[in-house]
Amino acid sequence: MNRKISQEWLGLIIGNSRLHWGYFQGEILQRTWDTVHIQEYVKPLELPNNFLSFSLDNSLPLMIASVVPSQTQLWQTYQKFNLVRLDDVPLNNLYPSMGIDRALAALGGGEMYQFPCLIIDAGTALTLTGIDGDRTFIGGAILPGLKLQFDSLSTKTAALPNISLPKKLSDRWANNTENSIISGILYTVLGGIKTFIDDWLIKYPESKIILTGGDATQLYDYWQQENYEQLEQIIVDPNLIFWGMRSLYVSGLYF
Repeated sequence: MNRKISQEWLGLIIGNSRLHWGYFQGEILQRTWDTVHIQEYVKPLELPNNFLSFSLDNSLPLMIASVVPSQTQLWQTYQKFNLVRLDDVPLNNLYPSMGIDRALAALGGGEMYQFPCLIIDAGTALTLTGIDGDRTFIGGAILPGLKLQFDSLSTKTAALPNISLPKKLSDRWANNTENSIISGILYTVLGGIKTFIDDWLIKYPESKIILTGGDATQLYDYWQQENYEQLEQIIVDPNLIFWGMRSLYVSGLYF
């Protein structure tokens, strides 16, 4: 078997809240898991065993995409460290300050499900990223993620409670404080995203809409509860950034 195809490597996405890991054998993603941010520099020749969720060679090549510069620095002492840069992502018209997570998710979405595509990443931040059939970034939007919106009301006000993301939508016209918060945030966010999806599908009617990120499944469930008519064009895939990393791996840009 070709050495490149069989090579083991790790993908690491340094997100705002957690570390997201992917273990690859060549092009095949074998396993994913999450851990907390690290607090000190890693050793040059080995990764911390407590961050590997199963028995694994802790000196594997590491491909990192990071949106947290302070965390990125702590991994640069590792000798098999490979940092993904925005310029390496083969999409057109990306702006210089775009998050590498958005760019890789867009690349992964298009490679897996074809271009054009609209990527909705429901993580700490909730982002929308539109790529046309020529692999060109058309535009998008960024807003606070669902959990961040709930948390902000409790931390920035004196009397409003801290509410976890609910499994089910409450009544739109709520009659108590807790349900009013749930209704206000969820129906507003869902309705707002729907307008983006509907507008995108007018421009690109054959496009897939791909949900990714920690709250992607829950977001999809909410739309199911609402019987959203565009549901058949929506795909949930939590691994879009890893598919983007895999595309770069195959291209030979890294190790």
